[in-house]
Amino acid sequence: MKYKLPSIIYIVLCLLTACVKAPEARTLTVLTHDSYSVSNELITNFEAENQVDITFVKSGDTGAALNRVILLQANNTPAGDVFYGVDNTFLSRALEQDIFEPYNSKSLENIPAAFQLDSQKRALPVDYGDVCINYDKAWFAERGLAVPSSLEDLLKPEYAGLLVVQSPATSSPGLAFMLATIAHFGEDGYLDYWQQLVENDVVIVNDWETAYYTNFSGSSGRGGQPMVVSYASSPPAELIYAETPLLEAPTASIIGEGTCFRQVEFVGILKGTKNRDLAEKFIDFMLSKEYQEDLPLQMFVFPVNPEAILPEAFIQAAQVLESPAALDPQRISEMREAWIDAWLERVLK
Repeated sequence: MKYKLPSIIYIVLCLLTACVKAPEARTLTVLTHDSYSVSNELITNFEAENQVDITFVKSGDTGAALNRVILLQANNTPAGDVFYGVDNTFLSRALEQDIFEPYNSKSLENIPAAFQLDSQKRALPVDYGDVCINYDKAWFAERGLAVPSSLEDLLKPEYAGLLVVQSPATSSPGLAFMLATIAHFGEDGYLDYWQQLVENDVVIVNDWETAYYTNFSGSSGRGGQPMVVSYASSPPAELIYAETPLLEAPTASIIGEGTCFRQVEFVGILKGTKNRDLAEKFIDFMLSKEYQEDLPLQMFVFPVNPEAILPEAFIQAAQVLESPAALDPQRISEMREAWIDAWLERVLK
């Protein structure tokens, strides 16, 4: 059978273009907490380069998201491919439940050992944030009152009623601050410290939003407390979101030894994934300089990759901690609920 020339041309063009079906993009499911954010451009580029569609599944705060993953994995129901957002207060629980597959990413060579808390490389560090006491600079300056520099200073009568904190039972920064007091005063001494805080009229609320935007005098809430448990990244946020440009942040952090607790967030490949190769690429992507430089302005956390350049607002207003409070993640996992229950009974009785 002979083809006419136009038919031959059509067949050749067909084979080279429309008649050759492009490979379908695979789907990578990333589970995370509600606070997760990343620039759309970065995700779009990653999807195009790897012929993948990424689906992000947000499931509440860190604890709720982890519980969902554990439940699905226990029922042999594929939860997804990657889980990001478990921090060092929940790390041991995640590892004990055996939800991750090990992955020794080459990108870990750039990450300081202090952030690599899982020797088996199941949970890889992505970012960190320091929970600190923030204070209203103008409030203290106008009254000529020295800013407290330690946890012990907060017990002095001149600071009575000036601090607002969150309950560790209902707030992540509240839990982190309680852990800072346990690290500093010990398991046998932290409740006595809290009792003294109560006697010095500490204000306790349920969540960060209420504490920062209603009680704190340094925020839009213009509240009655010039000190609040928040983050070392809050002062840069005040600069970035100011209605009128500011020369300096109106707030700062108290960064004395042991006054701040460092939260490190991790990512891991979920057991049973059918997209192991893509999961590895996504984790390498999260540890890349490009992604790490996107983190600060997306979630107001700090990159673990030291090659990442911080935004100017972070360089100007964020304070570098030399001695953050620390506790063994395994001990936190074992005692978290008992510590919280004891706190509730003693502090909110």
